[in-house]
Amino acid sequence: MTTDDDAVSTELVAVVVAVRQGDPQVLTRSTPDGPALPSGPLRIAHRSLQAGTRAWVETQTGLQLGHVEQLYTFADSERVDASAAHSHRVISVAYLGLTRSADRQNGWSGWYRHFPWEDRRLGAGDPARSALVGALMDWAGTDPDSADDRRARCGIAFGLAGADWLPDLCLQRYELLWEAGLVAEAARGRSGELDGAQPAWVTDPSLADPAISGVPLPHDHRRILATGMARLRATIQYRPVVFELLPDAFTLGELQACVEAVAGAQVHTQNFRRLIQQQELVEETGEVDSSTGGRPARLFRFRRQVHAHRQLIGTKLPLPRRR
Repeated sequence: MTTDDDAVSTELVAVVVAVRQGDPQVLTRSTPDGPALPSGPLRIAHRSLQAGTRAWVETQTGLQLGHVEQLYTFADSERVDASAAHSHRVISVAYLGLTRSADRQNGWSGWYRHFPWEDRRLGAGDPARSALVGALMDWAGTDPDSADDRRARCGIAFGLAGADWLPDLCLQRYELLWEAGLVAEAARGRSGELDGAQPAWVTDPSLADPAISGVPLPHDHRRILATGMARLRATIQYRPVVFELLPDAFTLGELQACVEAVAGAQVHTQNFRRLIQQQELVEETGEVDSSTGGRPARLFRFRRQVHAHRQLIGTKLPLPRRR
């Protein structure tokens, strides 16, 4: 016999990314709890999981998705439907989509609003990362038995003590902050409500400032977004998917800025352009962009004829491993 407590439902969640004016954006919808990722239950009428995801995105935001790929399935036992009379298991199947269309006035949220410590384009001394690293070191010392292990995990994730900062470890960084109680979602009860509480060991109230710990998302949507960020940051290092975020014609400066925006880190301009040319990823259109304010910049396009070949052998973009 099946009871309400034994019920399992499937939710479809979309992480749709665009880059606008050097700022990575994620598609959101308005809810009573603030911005949330487009999502909805899998229904009998949906031909497939992907078709259901496309349908919910179009219904909730008006955007028709192009290429999407399955991101991850989230099925942790503590995930509950806060609106249900009885808690039950919710399995979320997330998809990642890229688009050039981010011109709508509503429905987009800069992902560094939710992960301010992930944007290192201005250098390693950003206030969010500095404050959170200090708090993580304090957290590591709250349990003497696991202090060394905690410090080692923090060092790997946040590039401490000589370790490299790896852009695609953003999910690990978020999960460490959640474990330490330094993001708002860690204070959610089973009702799904945020109570604003911080762990007793946290003595600095400024850590609750969204400019430091980021803007929360409902349920575990920020964890899902972090998973999408990690996937995209890893993928641009071996597949030229960054071109799905650019217009048909672009300057090399715009290409570099798009890569830096997604990675949250600067790249060396000459090395970047040398690698792009060596791999013959782009070709000139024969036109120029005169809106740059200086010498007109040559416009390029992605060589679509090498796309299938590049997917097979990989395309390495020069993302830095800065300390």
